[in-house]
Amino acid sequence: MACSKQETSQKKWFKGNLHAHSYWSDGDDFPEMIMDWYKTNLYDFTVLSDHNTLNEGDKWITISKKEYLQKGFINYLTKFGEDWVEHKLDSADNLQVKLKTLQEYKSLFEDENFIMIPSEEITTGFEGKHIHINATNIQKVIKPLKGDSKVAIIQKNIDAILAQRKELNVPIMPHINHPNFGFSLTAEDFVQLNNIQFFEVYNGHPLVHNDGDSIHLSTEQVWDVVNTAYVQQNKPLLYGIAADDSHQYHQLGKKYSNAGRGWVMVESDSLNAESIITAMEAGDFYATTGVQLEELSRVNNQLYIKVKADPNVNYTIEFIGVTASDNKKKVIKVVNDLEASMVLDKDYLFIRARVVSSKTNVNFFDENEFEKAWIQPISFK
Repeated sequence: MACSKQETSQKKWFKGNLHAHSYWSDGDDFPEMIMDWYKTNLYDFTVLSDHNTLNEGDKWITISKKEYLQKGFINYLTKFGEDWVEHKLDSADNLQVKLKTLQEYKSLFEDENFIMIPSEEITTGFEGKHIHINATNIQKVIKPLKGDSKVAIIQKNIDAILAQRKELNVPIMPHINHPNFGFSLTAEDFVQLNNIQFFEVYNGHPLVHNDGDSIHLSTEQVWDVVNTAYVQQNKPLLYGIAADDSHQYHQLGKKYSNAGRGWVMVESDSLNAESIITAMEAGDFYATTGVQLEELSRVNNQLYIKVKADPNVNYTIEFIGVTASDNKKKVIKVVNDLEASMVLDKDYLFIRARVVSSKTNVNFFDENEFEKAWIQPISFK
């Protein structure tokens, strides 16, 4: 449970992205350029969660002949200089560049106001379905483990992440990515899992179907079905993350996976990986695509929310719960104001909140999408 308001005043809000890609896997820019973007745009922490790698070792890439990627290299070279950028032409006059490792490039950016947390997107699948699990603050690469079903594979990889956490005595946080990518993971899959506390309720990639479709649940609907089961099974609640999953940094638009679409705001006493993860595991954060909160508390089974207002923008605060008697999802209370609260009572297995604004965003892949924030659920258990 989150801290009291008195304790909260001693903490700060930190903005962070927990899912992004670079040339180390299937992104289209250099780590340094991506880190520079996040730091310039006032993020406090971020990751590069490249597929099945920790941005370490020797890796040379060949830069595509596409004009925008050639220009991207020139921008990189101009910004960081010949002394930093190691490049050459091969026998066919293809431009090759040696990628900098995390240990090399982090020294350019980290300070008291910005940190990079090591991350890996453990990437595998089963019978054409995607299984992607991020490990935030991972210390050693984990090769994807196989199994005889989706659930078995997910559980094995979660267990491997948590085993490394135990072995090294370092907080390492698994979260399940974009369940509706290829409609790969269902609520029923999540219900069978153990020791998973986080998933992406919002992912900024245009192919992930956050809103579901006529025959598939949205990620929010999945969230409520899973937490209904978790409360009844005495499992910890599942918390929702918003993340970019950025891949394209030169071409901008709704058909591309661009940076700046979704992030988490974490209330922590300090800016380091251990404090950030500890706060998130306590539920002291919210997910957002633009809505900012002035204040948030989850104390004594009460949710209290105060929105930080943008001029000429309207806000709706919705409290959502699942009834204890028949497991029905219900919008319990709607407040068209900047401030609202609700106390959980025995009629509900859990409650959570969502803030929806009247502001859309040119950066969204869906032009009809409005900025939102998702507040983590609470329950008696």
